[in-house]
Order: sequence, then C-alpha cells, then structure tokens
Amino acid sequence: MRHVVAIDQGTTGTTVLVIDEQLRVIGRATQEFRQIYPHPGWVEHDPEDIWTSVVQALGAALADAGVSGDDITAIGITNQRETTVLWERAGLRPVRNAIVWQDRRTADICARLKQGGHEDLVRAKTGLIFDPYFSGTKLAWMLDEDQDRRRRAGAGELAFGTVDAYLVARLTAGEAFITDVSNASRTLFMDLATLSWDDQLLGLLDIPRELLPDIACSSEVYGHTRGVPGLPDGVPIAGIAGDQQAALFGQACFSPGDAKCTYGTGAFLLMNTGAEVVASNAGLLTTVAWKLGAGAEAGEVCYALEGAAFVAGAVVQWLRDELGLVATAADIEPLARSVEDAGEVIMVPALAGLGAPHWRPQARGLITGLTRGTTKAHLARAALDGIALQNYDILKAMERDAGRPLEVLKVDGGASANDLLMQFQSDVLGVAISRPAVVETTALGAAFLAGLATGVWQSKADIAAAWREDRRFEPVADRAAVDAHLARWNEAVAKA
Repeated sequence: MRHVVAIDQGTTGTTVLVIDEQLRVIGRATQEFRQIYPHPGWVEHDPEDIWTSVVQALGAALADAGVSGDDITAIGITNQRETTVLWERAGLRPVRNAIVWQDRRTADICARLKQGGHEDLVRAKTGLIFDPYFSGTKLAWMLDEDQDRRRRAGAGELAFGTVDAYLVARLTAGEAFITDVSNASRTLFMDLATLSWDDQLLGLLDIPRELLPDIACSSEVYGHTRGVPGLPDGVPIAGIAGDQQAALFGQACFSPGDAKCTYGTGAFLLMNTGAEVVASNAGLLTTVAWKLGAGAEAGEVCYALEGAAFVAGAVVQWLRDELGLVATAADIEPLARSVEDAGEVIMVPALAGLGAPHWRPQARGLITGLTRGTTKAHLARAALDGIALQNYDILKAMERDAGRPLEVLKVDGGASANDLLMQFQSDVLGVAISRPAVVETTALGAAFLAGLATGVWQSKADIAAAWREDRRFEPVADRAAVDAHLARWNEAVAKA
C-alpha cells in the first residue's frame, strides 16, 4: 500500500495527513504555533516556529497512521498563500519574521501605487489589485526596512518565497528553490498569460529578480527530502498548491462553473473558469488554480475567479478569546441556536478590513441593531450570519463576472461543520450547499497533486470518482425575510 503525506501549513497551525492510495485518511495531526502582533494591524510568524510545527505534526501523523517514513511515496504541500518569508540561501536562516497575509502595514504603499496610476497594468497582468493582502508590497516593505537587507537581496544572498517555497527549501536542505504557479500568482509579480515573473512588475516595487524562486507546475517532482526528522532521505516532494487552489482541487471542482468555499480563518470562494483567464469587473481576483505537470492531464492550466473575506472563523475565535462569549469554538452553534434569529443585530466581521468585492483595508468591524434585549446568543447568531453574508456579496459578484448562475456551492474547512451556518448560507444564497465526507479538502488537494506526479493516481477522474458528499443543505427560508436581512447588512457594511 502506497501512502502520501499532505502538509497543510495554515495561518494558526500545521496539519499533516497521511492518505493511502484508496483516498482514506489513515493518520492526522495538528500543531499550532505563535501568532505575533507587533503593532495594531500587523501580524507576523517566526518561520522557525512554522518549521517546528511541520516537523512535530509530521511525526505525530505518522505515529497516528502506524506507518514509518519508509512507507511514504510522496509529499504534497499546501500553504497560507500571501504570507511572505525572507531567508538566507546559505544556511536557510530567516532574516526576520514572516509578514502574514492578514497584515495591513503596507496600506500606504498600496495607496501610493494606486495614485501613481499603476493598478490597471497590475490588474491586466496579474488579475490582482494593490492591497496589503498580497506578497509584493510586503516584500518591498521588508527590503525598505533594512538597506543592508536590500543590498544582500541584490547580491543573491537572500531568498524570498511564500511558505511553500520556504518549506521545500527546508525539506530538501536547500536543494530546491521553487514555488508553484498558484502561489506565484499571489505575489503581484507573475504574468497570468506567460506564467513567468515579469520585469515590469518587479520594477514597480524595486524587487531584485535574484530573490525569486523558479516557478514550477503544481504537480511534479521538485526535489527530495534530506535531513528531515522522521523521514528517510529521498522522498519526493511532488505537489504544491496554495491552500485555496488546493481545496478547489481536493473538492474535485474540475469543470468550469464548479465552485467551493473554504471556511477557515477567513472565507475563500473560488470558481473554476477552465483554460480561460476571466477578468473581473466586480471586485474579484483572477488567479491560477493549477498547472499539472504529470498524469493524464499533464500540461493542463486551469484558472479561477476568487473572492476572499479576511475574517470568518477568526470572528468566532475573537468572541471566544477576547470577549469570553464562549469557552470553545464548538460552543458557538448551540449558543446561536438558542435564539430564533439575531434579533436584527448585524455584525460586520471586518476585523482585518474588508476584502472582495469591497476592498476597503481601513474598514473596521461593526455591530449594529443592539437593544436592551440583546443577549450573547444574539451576538453569536449575528457573527455566524455575518460570515455567510460576506460570502453572499462575493458569490453574487462571481456570478456577474462568470456570466453564469451558481448551482451548487461545495464547502469545506472547520466552520463548514457548523450546520446552522451552512443552512443560513444556503438560505441567503438560494442555492444548495454540498459538504464532503472529508472536510480537510485543502490537504487532500495537496495529496492528490503529489500522487498524480508519482503515479499513485493516474488522472483527475480517479479523484472525482472517490469524492463523497456527507450532507446537502437546501434553501428553506422565506425569501422576503432574507431580503430584509440583506438590506440591513448592506446598510451596516456601508458604515464599517
């Protein structure tokens, strides 16, 4: 029996799955790590903490599966995408903390670039906009922070990458310095048409090309393990995709029009647009979903439309950790169910600004409609409603850009286990919600990509045949009541 390891390196922790060739998850482990908040709006990670969490989760997952490192055929990686890491090529030592995708410190840089009239060029080439979300301005800030760092970058002494590139370098002891197309498409540096770094885009932010990794497919052998605790040398690292693209793949969203939403720290919605690069006129992003370098579909390039709400599950963490409203995240659903509705309370969870389709980095969270009768149960219900209502804005924009109505939305991620949230999401969208039997589809996607590159699976059809639905939610709410709720939501968003 062949086994594939999937490393899912996320914002608050690393999850490792061990998957057999019949697509069964036989081992899993999660290791959390520190979140660092140096200033309001700033979020950082220590890359050494990330690496330690990977090693610890890997060892625990192998133990849980009852297999040894010698039983592993391939490794796939999926990662928090725009988080920006800078390290020394010799020795692989990070030169500072990573700047996390949620970080808003580069808002002023983005504003200057917009005022300079560069956004149309960037949107046309990359499918992105100037927002602190993306890696490009984070890297520029890192280089501007320390002029010796900028000198070393130009001399080829330093390496930039999103977390995937950093992990591949660590797993291979520096043998491989690569990223895949899905992660590269989130940097502001890659041309969607050519799938290569663009000198004009690099010039806008004064980024030395010497810093950049090679761009590879999402499914091919990039290098082999060397000196990794718990693994023998020589295990191929063979699949990479940014977390949301990996989830699209893991959900078997292989046809144009297929869409998924991952409910994690944020909520991320992607719709497959096939080989077509669909430009957005409604505030969404155009991104690379994957490029296959192996298997029956080798050479296939797939694009997607994407909308992101920066805070989804994180609002539940905020209610738990900062307000003490619940003891555990799982307590939010029974508390919210204890009231019939939110009592006209609206919570806009813009705790890290508003993402698509609004793109207002200075927006702040807002609660409206409070009365003397408002209870913590109403606040819990309003928080869940706010997660779903953000997604309504994104999905409606996606339908306009794609020119087709959404028929079914596949869901995954931790908060997709919340039946109350899923039912309200179906009600507000007016479409069916499909939840898979295995909701860790981000990790599954990474495993599938690695397995395709190493012959564990031969084609996407093998994966599609094995995908299983756990539950389907159909809209049941009165539409007039939903529309009234949406009207209150729109008023609140305008004030956030």
